[in-house]
Amino acid sequence: MAWPPNSWHTNELSWRNSPHEVPPDRPSFSCLGRANALFSCAPPLSPSRGSRRQPTCSNQEDLKMRRASAIALVLSLALLFAVPVVAESPASAEEGADSLVGRKIEPFALADFRGKEHKLDDFADKKILVVAFLGTECPLAKLYAPRLQKMSQELADQGVAFIGINSNRQDSITELAAHVRRSGIEFPVLKDVGNHVADQFGATRTPEVFVLDVDRVVRYHGRIDSQYSFDYGVGYVAPELERSDLGAALEELLAGKEVSVAETELKGCIIGRVRETQEKTDVTYSNQIARIMQRRCQECHREEQIAPFSLTEYDEVAGWGEMIAEVIREQRMPPWHADPKYGHFSNELRLTKEEEQQVYAWVEAGCPEGDPADLPEPREFVEGWFLPQEPDMIIQMSDEPFECPAEGVVDYQYFVVDPGFKEDKWIKMAECMPGNRQVVHHIVVFLQLPKGEQETLKKARDSGIDFRSLSLLEGYAPGTRPMVYPDGMAKRIPAGAKLVFNMHYTPNGSPQKDISSIGLVFADEDEVITHVAATTNTGTHDFEIPPNDPNHRVVAKKEMAQDTLLLSLYPHMHLRGKSMKYEVDYPDGRHEVLIDVPRYDFNWQIYYVLSEPKLLPAGSEMTVTAYYDNSADNLANPDPDDAVTYGPQTWDEMMYGWYTAAFPVESIGLEQSPAGPKPTDKPAAAGD
Repeated sequence: MAWPPNSWHTNELSWRNSPHEVPPDRPSFSCLGRANALFSCAPPLSPSRGSRRQPTCSNQEDLKMRRASAIALVLSLALLFAVPVVAESPASAEEGADSLVGRKIEPFALADFRGKEHKLDDFADKKILVVAFLGTECPLAKLYAPRLQKMSQELADQGVAFIGINSNRQDSITELAAHVRRSGIEFPVLKDVGNHVADQFGATRTPEVFVLDVDRVVRYHGRIDSQYSFDYGVGYVAPELERSDLGAALEELLAGKEVSVAETELKGCIIGRVRETQEKTDVTYSNQIARIMQRRCQECHREEQIAPFSLTEYDEVAGWGEMIAEVIREQRMPPWHADPKYGHFSNELRLTKEEEQQVYAWVEAGCPEGDPADLPEPREFVEGWFLPQEPDMIIQMSDEPFECPAEGVVDYQYFVVDPGFKEDKWIKMAECMPGNRQVVHHIVVFLQLPKGEQETLKKARDSGIDFRSLSLLEGYAPGTRPMVYPDGMAKRIPAGAKLVFNMHYTPNGSPQKDISSIGLVFADEDEVITHVAATTNTGTHDFEIPPNDPNHRVVAKKEMAQDTLLLSLYPHMHLRGKSMKYEVDYPDGRHEVLIDVPRYDFNWQIYYVLSEPKLLPAGSEMTVTAYYDNSADNLANPDPDDAVTYGPQTWDEMMYGWYTAAFPVESIGLEQSPAGPKPTDKPAAAGD
């Protein structure tokens, strides 16, 4: 989806071609999605009609053929647990590259979260034993846990047993117990304190499976199937399972055959091992690393926030240390894609080179803690919010929770709320708050404007302001943060306007409930509002991307009809988006690059907030240049053989250089005046 939404042109968010008309009932659109992935603030929507799978083969023609049968989906979409076996096989692990197949597993004993001991010998009567290394917080491990449970039930009467092993130093017994119950796992899940059993197996990631024969020799090692992965950015998966590697191995072993594909490439979270630390080192958690986590990570990685785990304590950070180093090295984290040569942004998350080297050195030294007396004071946050202060008003989408099913595809849900504002209200800050971060994929709140706004909209249109931009209030999407408007600037909710919540849910394997909300911070009563903030774009629908074109260029231009104060930038394309650059030519002949995003990633919907508002005088021309990769080399590409045009679905494309700007209130027919009193009444229930 696009945020801000193109609700007046497409069915991504709207029911009709007007943001002011709301139907009597909640409509449904079949939209697939994905949810939280590793180190993510909830990744964006990625439905597709094309083929996506983990490309482990090196043959380019084979890879292109495989693209034809799957759909790019979300990482955490909980799909059907069927595990069909197909004739086609992925490439196995690299020949001779430290294969674990053929390794004899020696007896071991571990306790489950209840304290009951389980021995390898307890399963002596089982022909086959599946050992799955799992983690309580790894998104892939969480997704696959229900699937493993389903397989264990289906194969129990054929002499196949399953056990899970948790070797993560950062996962407590309490967390393990909660994970087992939440996932509905009935087979034993054991705690490997000190990761000794993981060392014996040679396990490195979660989820990672080993299939042992009756002699407890490894006959298969690797992934569970081809469906979930961290590839292609945060991760795309095929809703139609192409290959169940574990299922195929078990079927062949039960038939008395050799496993044809005995080892497959792993994609998952690195196991947090207990490691020997170098105490005599310049870089410790207490000195440098804790401060880096505070500056760059903890906005998301803290309790009750959207990242899948916290990074606020030593044990947590040390347990994820190797994974942290990996995602920094691969430039997956922190999520920031703007070229540092252009622009200055107040919300920049990029690590400095010095910070990167400190993280690498710390992990290499075994993640030493250092002296706790050197720790910085804990960073203070408003509990549950990114807002710098408690909201003045919290408006729920509904009084009753939405019930999200355990699996399948959930259509978009719409909730209409009347805040009961009898006078115009000016919003200095707003934040959409997911009620259940496990399943809320995105939120967009826009305004159903009252009929009395027609004169205001006409004034805006006459002033060269896209009147539709005045209906967009706030959204929650990967990478977004609350916009804090400068003095004298605010978004306006007209008297009589209603709030429309557009909700997208992605099941996570267990039934969930959600009541999401929006928090509003109003302008102080005596603050004189001089500018109205609005979100609009420089973009185009007039393009066609040829098949197999790796670098197709699309350009859009807009002349500023009046003085415009630029506040933030938000590039938006879909899965073929490659890069986007904003430039401006001023009336006096000057040229400036506002922002360059050379490696656009649809997995992250990032607002780039300017450190200072930038004046674009009337007559300035903004140029937005986008490049698209419609080739087979783009692993996120739904179908490189398609000619792609503008469209609302993710297999289509968009070209929007969104931006938020401020305009004089006179341009919409208002006068500069104090904001007025803050409301105190509770909003009406959704649908009232």
